[in-house]
Amino acid sequence: MTRSTRQPDSVATPASVTPAAALATVALPVAGGALDRARRRRLLIGLALASGVLLLAGLAAGSEGWSLDALRWSAGPEAQLIVGQVRAPRTLGAWLVGALLGLAGALAQGLFRNPLADPFLLGSAAGASLAVVVVLAAGGAGIGQGSLQGGAQAVMQFGLVGAAFAGALAGVFLTLALARGAEHTTRLLLAGVVVGVVLSALSDVLTTAAPDALRGKQAFMLGSTSFLGWGSVVLLAAGLMLTLPPAWRLARALDALTLGEDSARSLGLALSRWRTLLVALLALATGLAVSQAGLVAFVGLVAPHLVRRFAPAPNGFTLVASAAAGGTLLLAADVLARSVVAPQELPVGVLTALLGGGYLLWLLRK
Repeated sequence: MTRSTRQPDSVATPASVTPAAALATVALPVAGGALDRARRRRLLIGLALASGVLLLAGLAAGSEGWSLDALRWSAGPEAQLIVGQVRAPRTLGAWLVGALLGLAGALAQGLFRNPLADPFLLGSAAGASLAVVVVLAAGGAGIGQGSLQGGAQAVMQFGLVGAAFAGALAGVFLTLALARGAEHTTRLLLAGVVVGVVLSALSDVLTTAAPDALRGKQAFMLGSTSFLGWGSVVLLAAGLMLTLPPAWRLARALDALTLGEDSARSLGLALSRWRTLLVALLALATGLAVSQAGLVAFVGLVAPHLVRRFAPAPNGFTLVASAAAGGTLLLAADVLARSVVAPQELPVGVLTALLGGGYLLWLLRK
């Protein structure tokens, strides 16, 4: 009697599974029952309604308090100019900045499997701050010095916006270089911490050498939505359209990571490549938001927490809902910043820090 050596007709091995097929077979870590779908639907409807109300509030909130008269068709040309060229772009821009930060926060927390991760974890904040200080210091050094004035003007033409965006991307790329890629999550996290500390120290050194840059750096660190115009709105909307769809398509990779790295590798996923793509989307979303509004704290950290608390779901839904929640949170903070001490304004980053920090303290107590 001989033992049969006949093999099965087909054997599925990790090496034979394409990345797209592997992502399609990832088991979702959160059940998708009728109750869960109802909670997600209610959350999206609530965020949409809140955003609509806040958009109207943003159009009505001005330096002299609330005024709905400016929203009427019969309003004078001056009122229409204020609404159309100042309040409308600022309101829409604040929502888009918050959406990018919420998306980046959900990507960071899913990538590192850590609910305390935020968009600024990989050195983007420190890189943007250093670039802004360099531009401010170079501009200040050129004032009154003929030999340096032309160079300083050329630097200033590049603008704080471009410098902040380039600095944020440079900080993330430096983190990737120090971590030798995105293969090891712990190494990437530690590299981000080191890059953040070193770049922040360099920023402090430059600020000490050029005290005139301190005020500009402080305004950037506090965050502000008061300089958002229609150009910023177009740029932010394009950035959201470039980052959200691919992030949603890569959400299955984040779902696979929640099962553990060994399980993800058994599905045939090239974790280093997927992590690099996710980090690139995280850097782009964070860099755009930071370049337009400065370092707005806690929005990217709190938005995913709110989504997971009210509607636990796989990462695909969490990414989209976190973007909507981030936009709603920052727009609410922007409306409050314009209204609390009108005709003066509070830095919007201060309000987001107070509201976000208060929410996290409440979570810790719970």
